[in-house]
Amino acid sequence: MAQSRLSSGSTVASVNSNWDKKSTTFIAPLSPVQRPLVLLGTIAAFIIYISIVFVVNWTQGTLFIIGLALGMTLLHARFGFTSAFRRLVSVGNVQGLQAHMLMLAIASTLFAIILSSGFTFTGVAPEGNVSPVGISLIVGAFLFGIGMQLGNGCASGTLYAVGGGASSMVLTLISFIAGSVLGAYHFTFWMEDTPSLPAISLAESTGLGYFGAWIVQLLAFAVIYFVTIQIAKRKKPPMMKPLPTIGGFKKIVRGSWPLFGAAIVLALLNALTLAVKGNPWGITSAFALWGGKALMAIGIDVSTWGYFSGSKGEALANTVLADATSVMNFGIILGAFVSAAAQGTFKPTKIKPGIAGAAIIGGLLMGYGARLAFGCNIGAYFSGIASFSIHGWIWAVMALLGTFLALFIRPLFGLKNPKSTDSIC
Repeated sequence: MAQSRLSSGSTVASVNSNWDKKSTTFIAPLSPVQRPLVLLGTIAAFIIYISIVFVVNWTQGTLFIIGLALGMTLLHARFGFTSAFRRLVSVGNVQGLQAHMLMLAIASTLFAIILSSGFTFTGVAPEGNVSPVGISLIVGAFLFGIGMQLGNGCASGTLYAVGGGASSMVLTLISFIAGSVLGAYHFTFWMEDTPSLPAISLAESTGLGYFGAWIVQLLAFAVIYFVTIQIAKRKKPPMMKPLPTIGGFKKIVRGSWPLFGAAIVLALLNALTLAVKGNPWGITSAFALWGGKALMAIGIDVSTWGYFSGSKGEALANTVLADATSVMNFGIILGAFVSAAAQGTFKPTKIKPGIAGAAIIGGLLMGYGARLAFGCNIGAYFSGIASFSIHGWIWAVMALLGTFLALFIRPLFGLKNPKSTDSIC
């Protein structure tokens, strides 16, 4: 079965389609290219890039380009974190989690090389996302797991879905920002008044070194992959449906990308981010910054909050273009927008009340949870595990538990727990 998925907005059922039996690729007529939107997105990307380079520097402009590539990859593959967890917990579909293991294995390999050698393109010493392990992490990741299932998207999924034209995800993003600000407001309490262990690096805190830690993580990924195979054999879950695609070079611009191919690209782009930025890919710290700036604009001084101390406080006073995470987020949204327009799928729809309510609550829980857990599915799960941080593994377990609980909550908002596929994130 092809790795691509059928999105909820796809009209593949209404067109004549067939299977290429040799390549097992789903061949189908696609929607016409939305050329005005492609042109608009391309012009916007060029203007933003020039502005970033002019106001900040070439390095920041490079990060914007990486963001564009991330958005395009996520959109073309409909690469899922939320849906991968939900399909695993609900019906035992393991395709998404298997793609995660490949992505994490490649990223861990590249991170081990970069972090152990100090390799960098910019002279900034690279540092992984290694964070404390405590009550805040456990609570935050659990809340995030619930929130991403109600909001129908994780952090990366929210950004690329907004760029791709998913109307409800705009509500999720706004609420995500609000929840991040609330988490920043309570940040000092969770850091100072709840039990916590220090940051634990599998490479540096255990004496294993990066080579030893790399071996341990590769074994862990292999074991998890083997377990997923056994789960699939036992439960025989329905496979993910394919998105319409085309053959040849046009597939890169117009068609869907296989999950495993996208996993490789995402791992490479995260490693490139580490080598350019000095830190791995993250998303949600920018949401707290955006919300903080908004409150400052209406006269609420958030600079006295513990979260906004140090460099985060300096970011409040600087242009948002100087914040690397924000610049990459802009790139993700815009990259997804251009890709959706190229596919002809940028078609915002009316938001149903139940979905709107779930999107708002889900966004709040994700924003708050991400602040407590030192990141989201990207900063904590993807970049954390790739950085050999124990907190990344604990985040994954707690988010899965949150997903399990969310399956019982989703129907209250009219959300279904599908037995085959889910398109957003």
